[in-house]
Amino acid sequence: MYKINRVKNDIQRLEESLFKDLGYREREHLQEWIAKNPEVLGEDLLIIQKEYQGFNDTNERLDLLAIDKSGDLVIIENKLDDTGRNVVWQALKYASYCSTLTTSQIIRIYQEYLDQEQTESNAKENILEFLEREDDTDLLLNANDQRIIFIANQFRKEVTSTVLWLLNHEVNIQCFRVSPYLFDGDEFLQIEQIIPIPETTEFMIDAKQKEKENKGVSKKVQETNALLLEFWSQLKQQLKIRNLDYLDRVSAKPHYSIGFWKSAGKFAFCVGRKSFRVELYFMNDSDKIYFDKMYAYREQLEKKIPELQWQRLDNKKASRIKIETKNTGEHSFDYKFDDKQNWEGIIKWYCDTMENFYKVIYPVWGKVQQELKA
Repeated sequence: MYKINRVKNDIQRLEESLFKDLGYREREHLQEWIAKNPEVLGEDLLIIQKEYQGFNDTNERLDLLAIDKSGDLVIIENKLDDTGRNVVWQALKYASYCSTLTTSQIIRIYQEYLDQEQTESNAKENILEFLEREDDTDLLLNANDQRIIFIANQFRKEVTSTVLWLLNHEVNIQCFRVSPYLFDGDEFLQIEQIIPIPETTEFMIDAKQKEKENKGVSKKVQETNALLLEFWSQLKQQLKIRNLDYLDRVSAKPHYSIGFWKSAGKFAFCVGRKSFRVELYFMNDSDKIYFDKMYAYREQLEKKIPELQWQRLDNKKASRIKIETKNTGEHSFDYKFDDKQNWEGIIKWYCDTMENFYKVIYPVWGKVQQELKA
């Protein structure tokens, strides 16, 4: 990793180090960093347990347990400077233990975690908010196979070889290399996905969707997942035609939203139960610092976008600024997502709305970030 020196028009190499040499520990530091900032793994994840050991007849405990945007469980194993030889076997055991967890059990496990963290949050409400669902109708968690994520500074050959073999046999595993760097007394952290290569991820998802029929998942869920994948792929194509690069580095996944991060804010396209929306979403805004700073510019922003809606979401971690379609009134928008004949109109609305939304909101968001750094 290098630091750019604008003055000298040169680059300066950062010194790569080891966590142990810097005095960092696996559970006290690396695990906490990931738990507080799961988005560093390249997607939206909701951490629902830490050091979980609630498995029957065993004292083993997994590092972090999360839910992804599909409502599936993600087992996250952190190893500091070296994975060791048995990390794959260990994670596979945890995945097997988690495979039988029901929706109600997962909600209970998450509520226990929230209580341990001494928050007053409600587990079910948090999950519904994270999945961007208006209610728990047809809520089904852990419907697909469990996913595994490994995080370490160095991966042994026996680990990478086994992971690649498992990937080839449709076990969903990712490896992230995490490296600390030093420069002029400052410490930096680099996190990069090394298996599978990020550029191949979307192709792998598409191939599996076509070849594999998800066991234990209702036909309705399968059809919805296929629709979401196809819809977001078409949206990405249309954005590219318009020379809008918002989603160029984002893979289409069977989620109800897709977006791109700008610092702690995510600009996203979202499919709701009764409407469509574009938004600037702050996932970790418990103190509402981001929202309140943006709200201070409300009058200025609403002169350009009168239809802005502000959701502070008190008593929740998140907050958002959005534009949402209306089903009644002068500018009604009553397209149904599951009818493909409507997609052209929906995608046009998304492209037009996000282009204007981003053009107006992003400069203010950039200004707010500078204010927060001052």
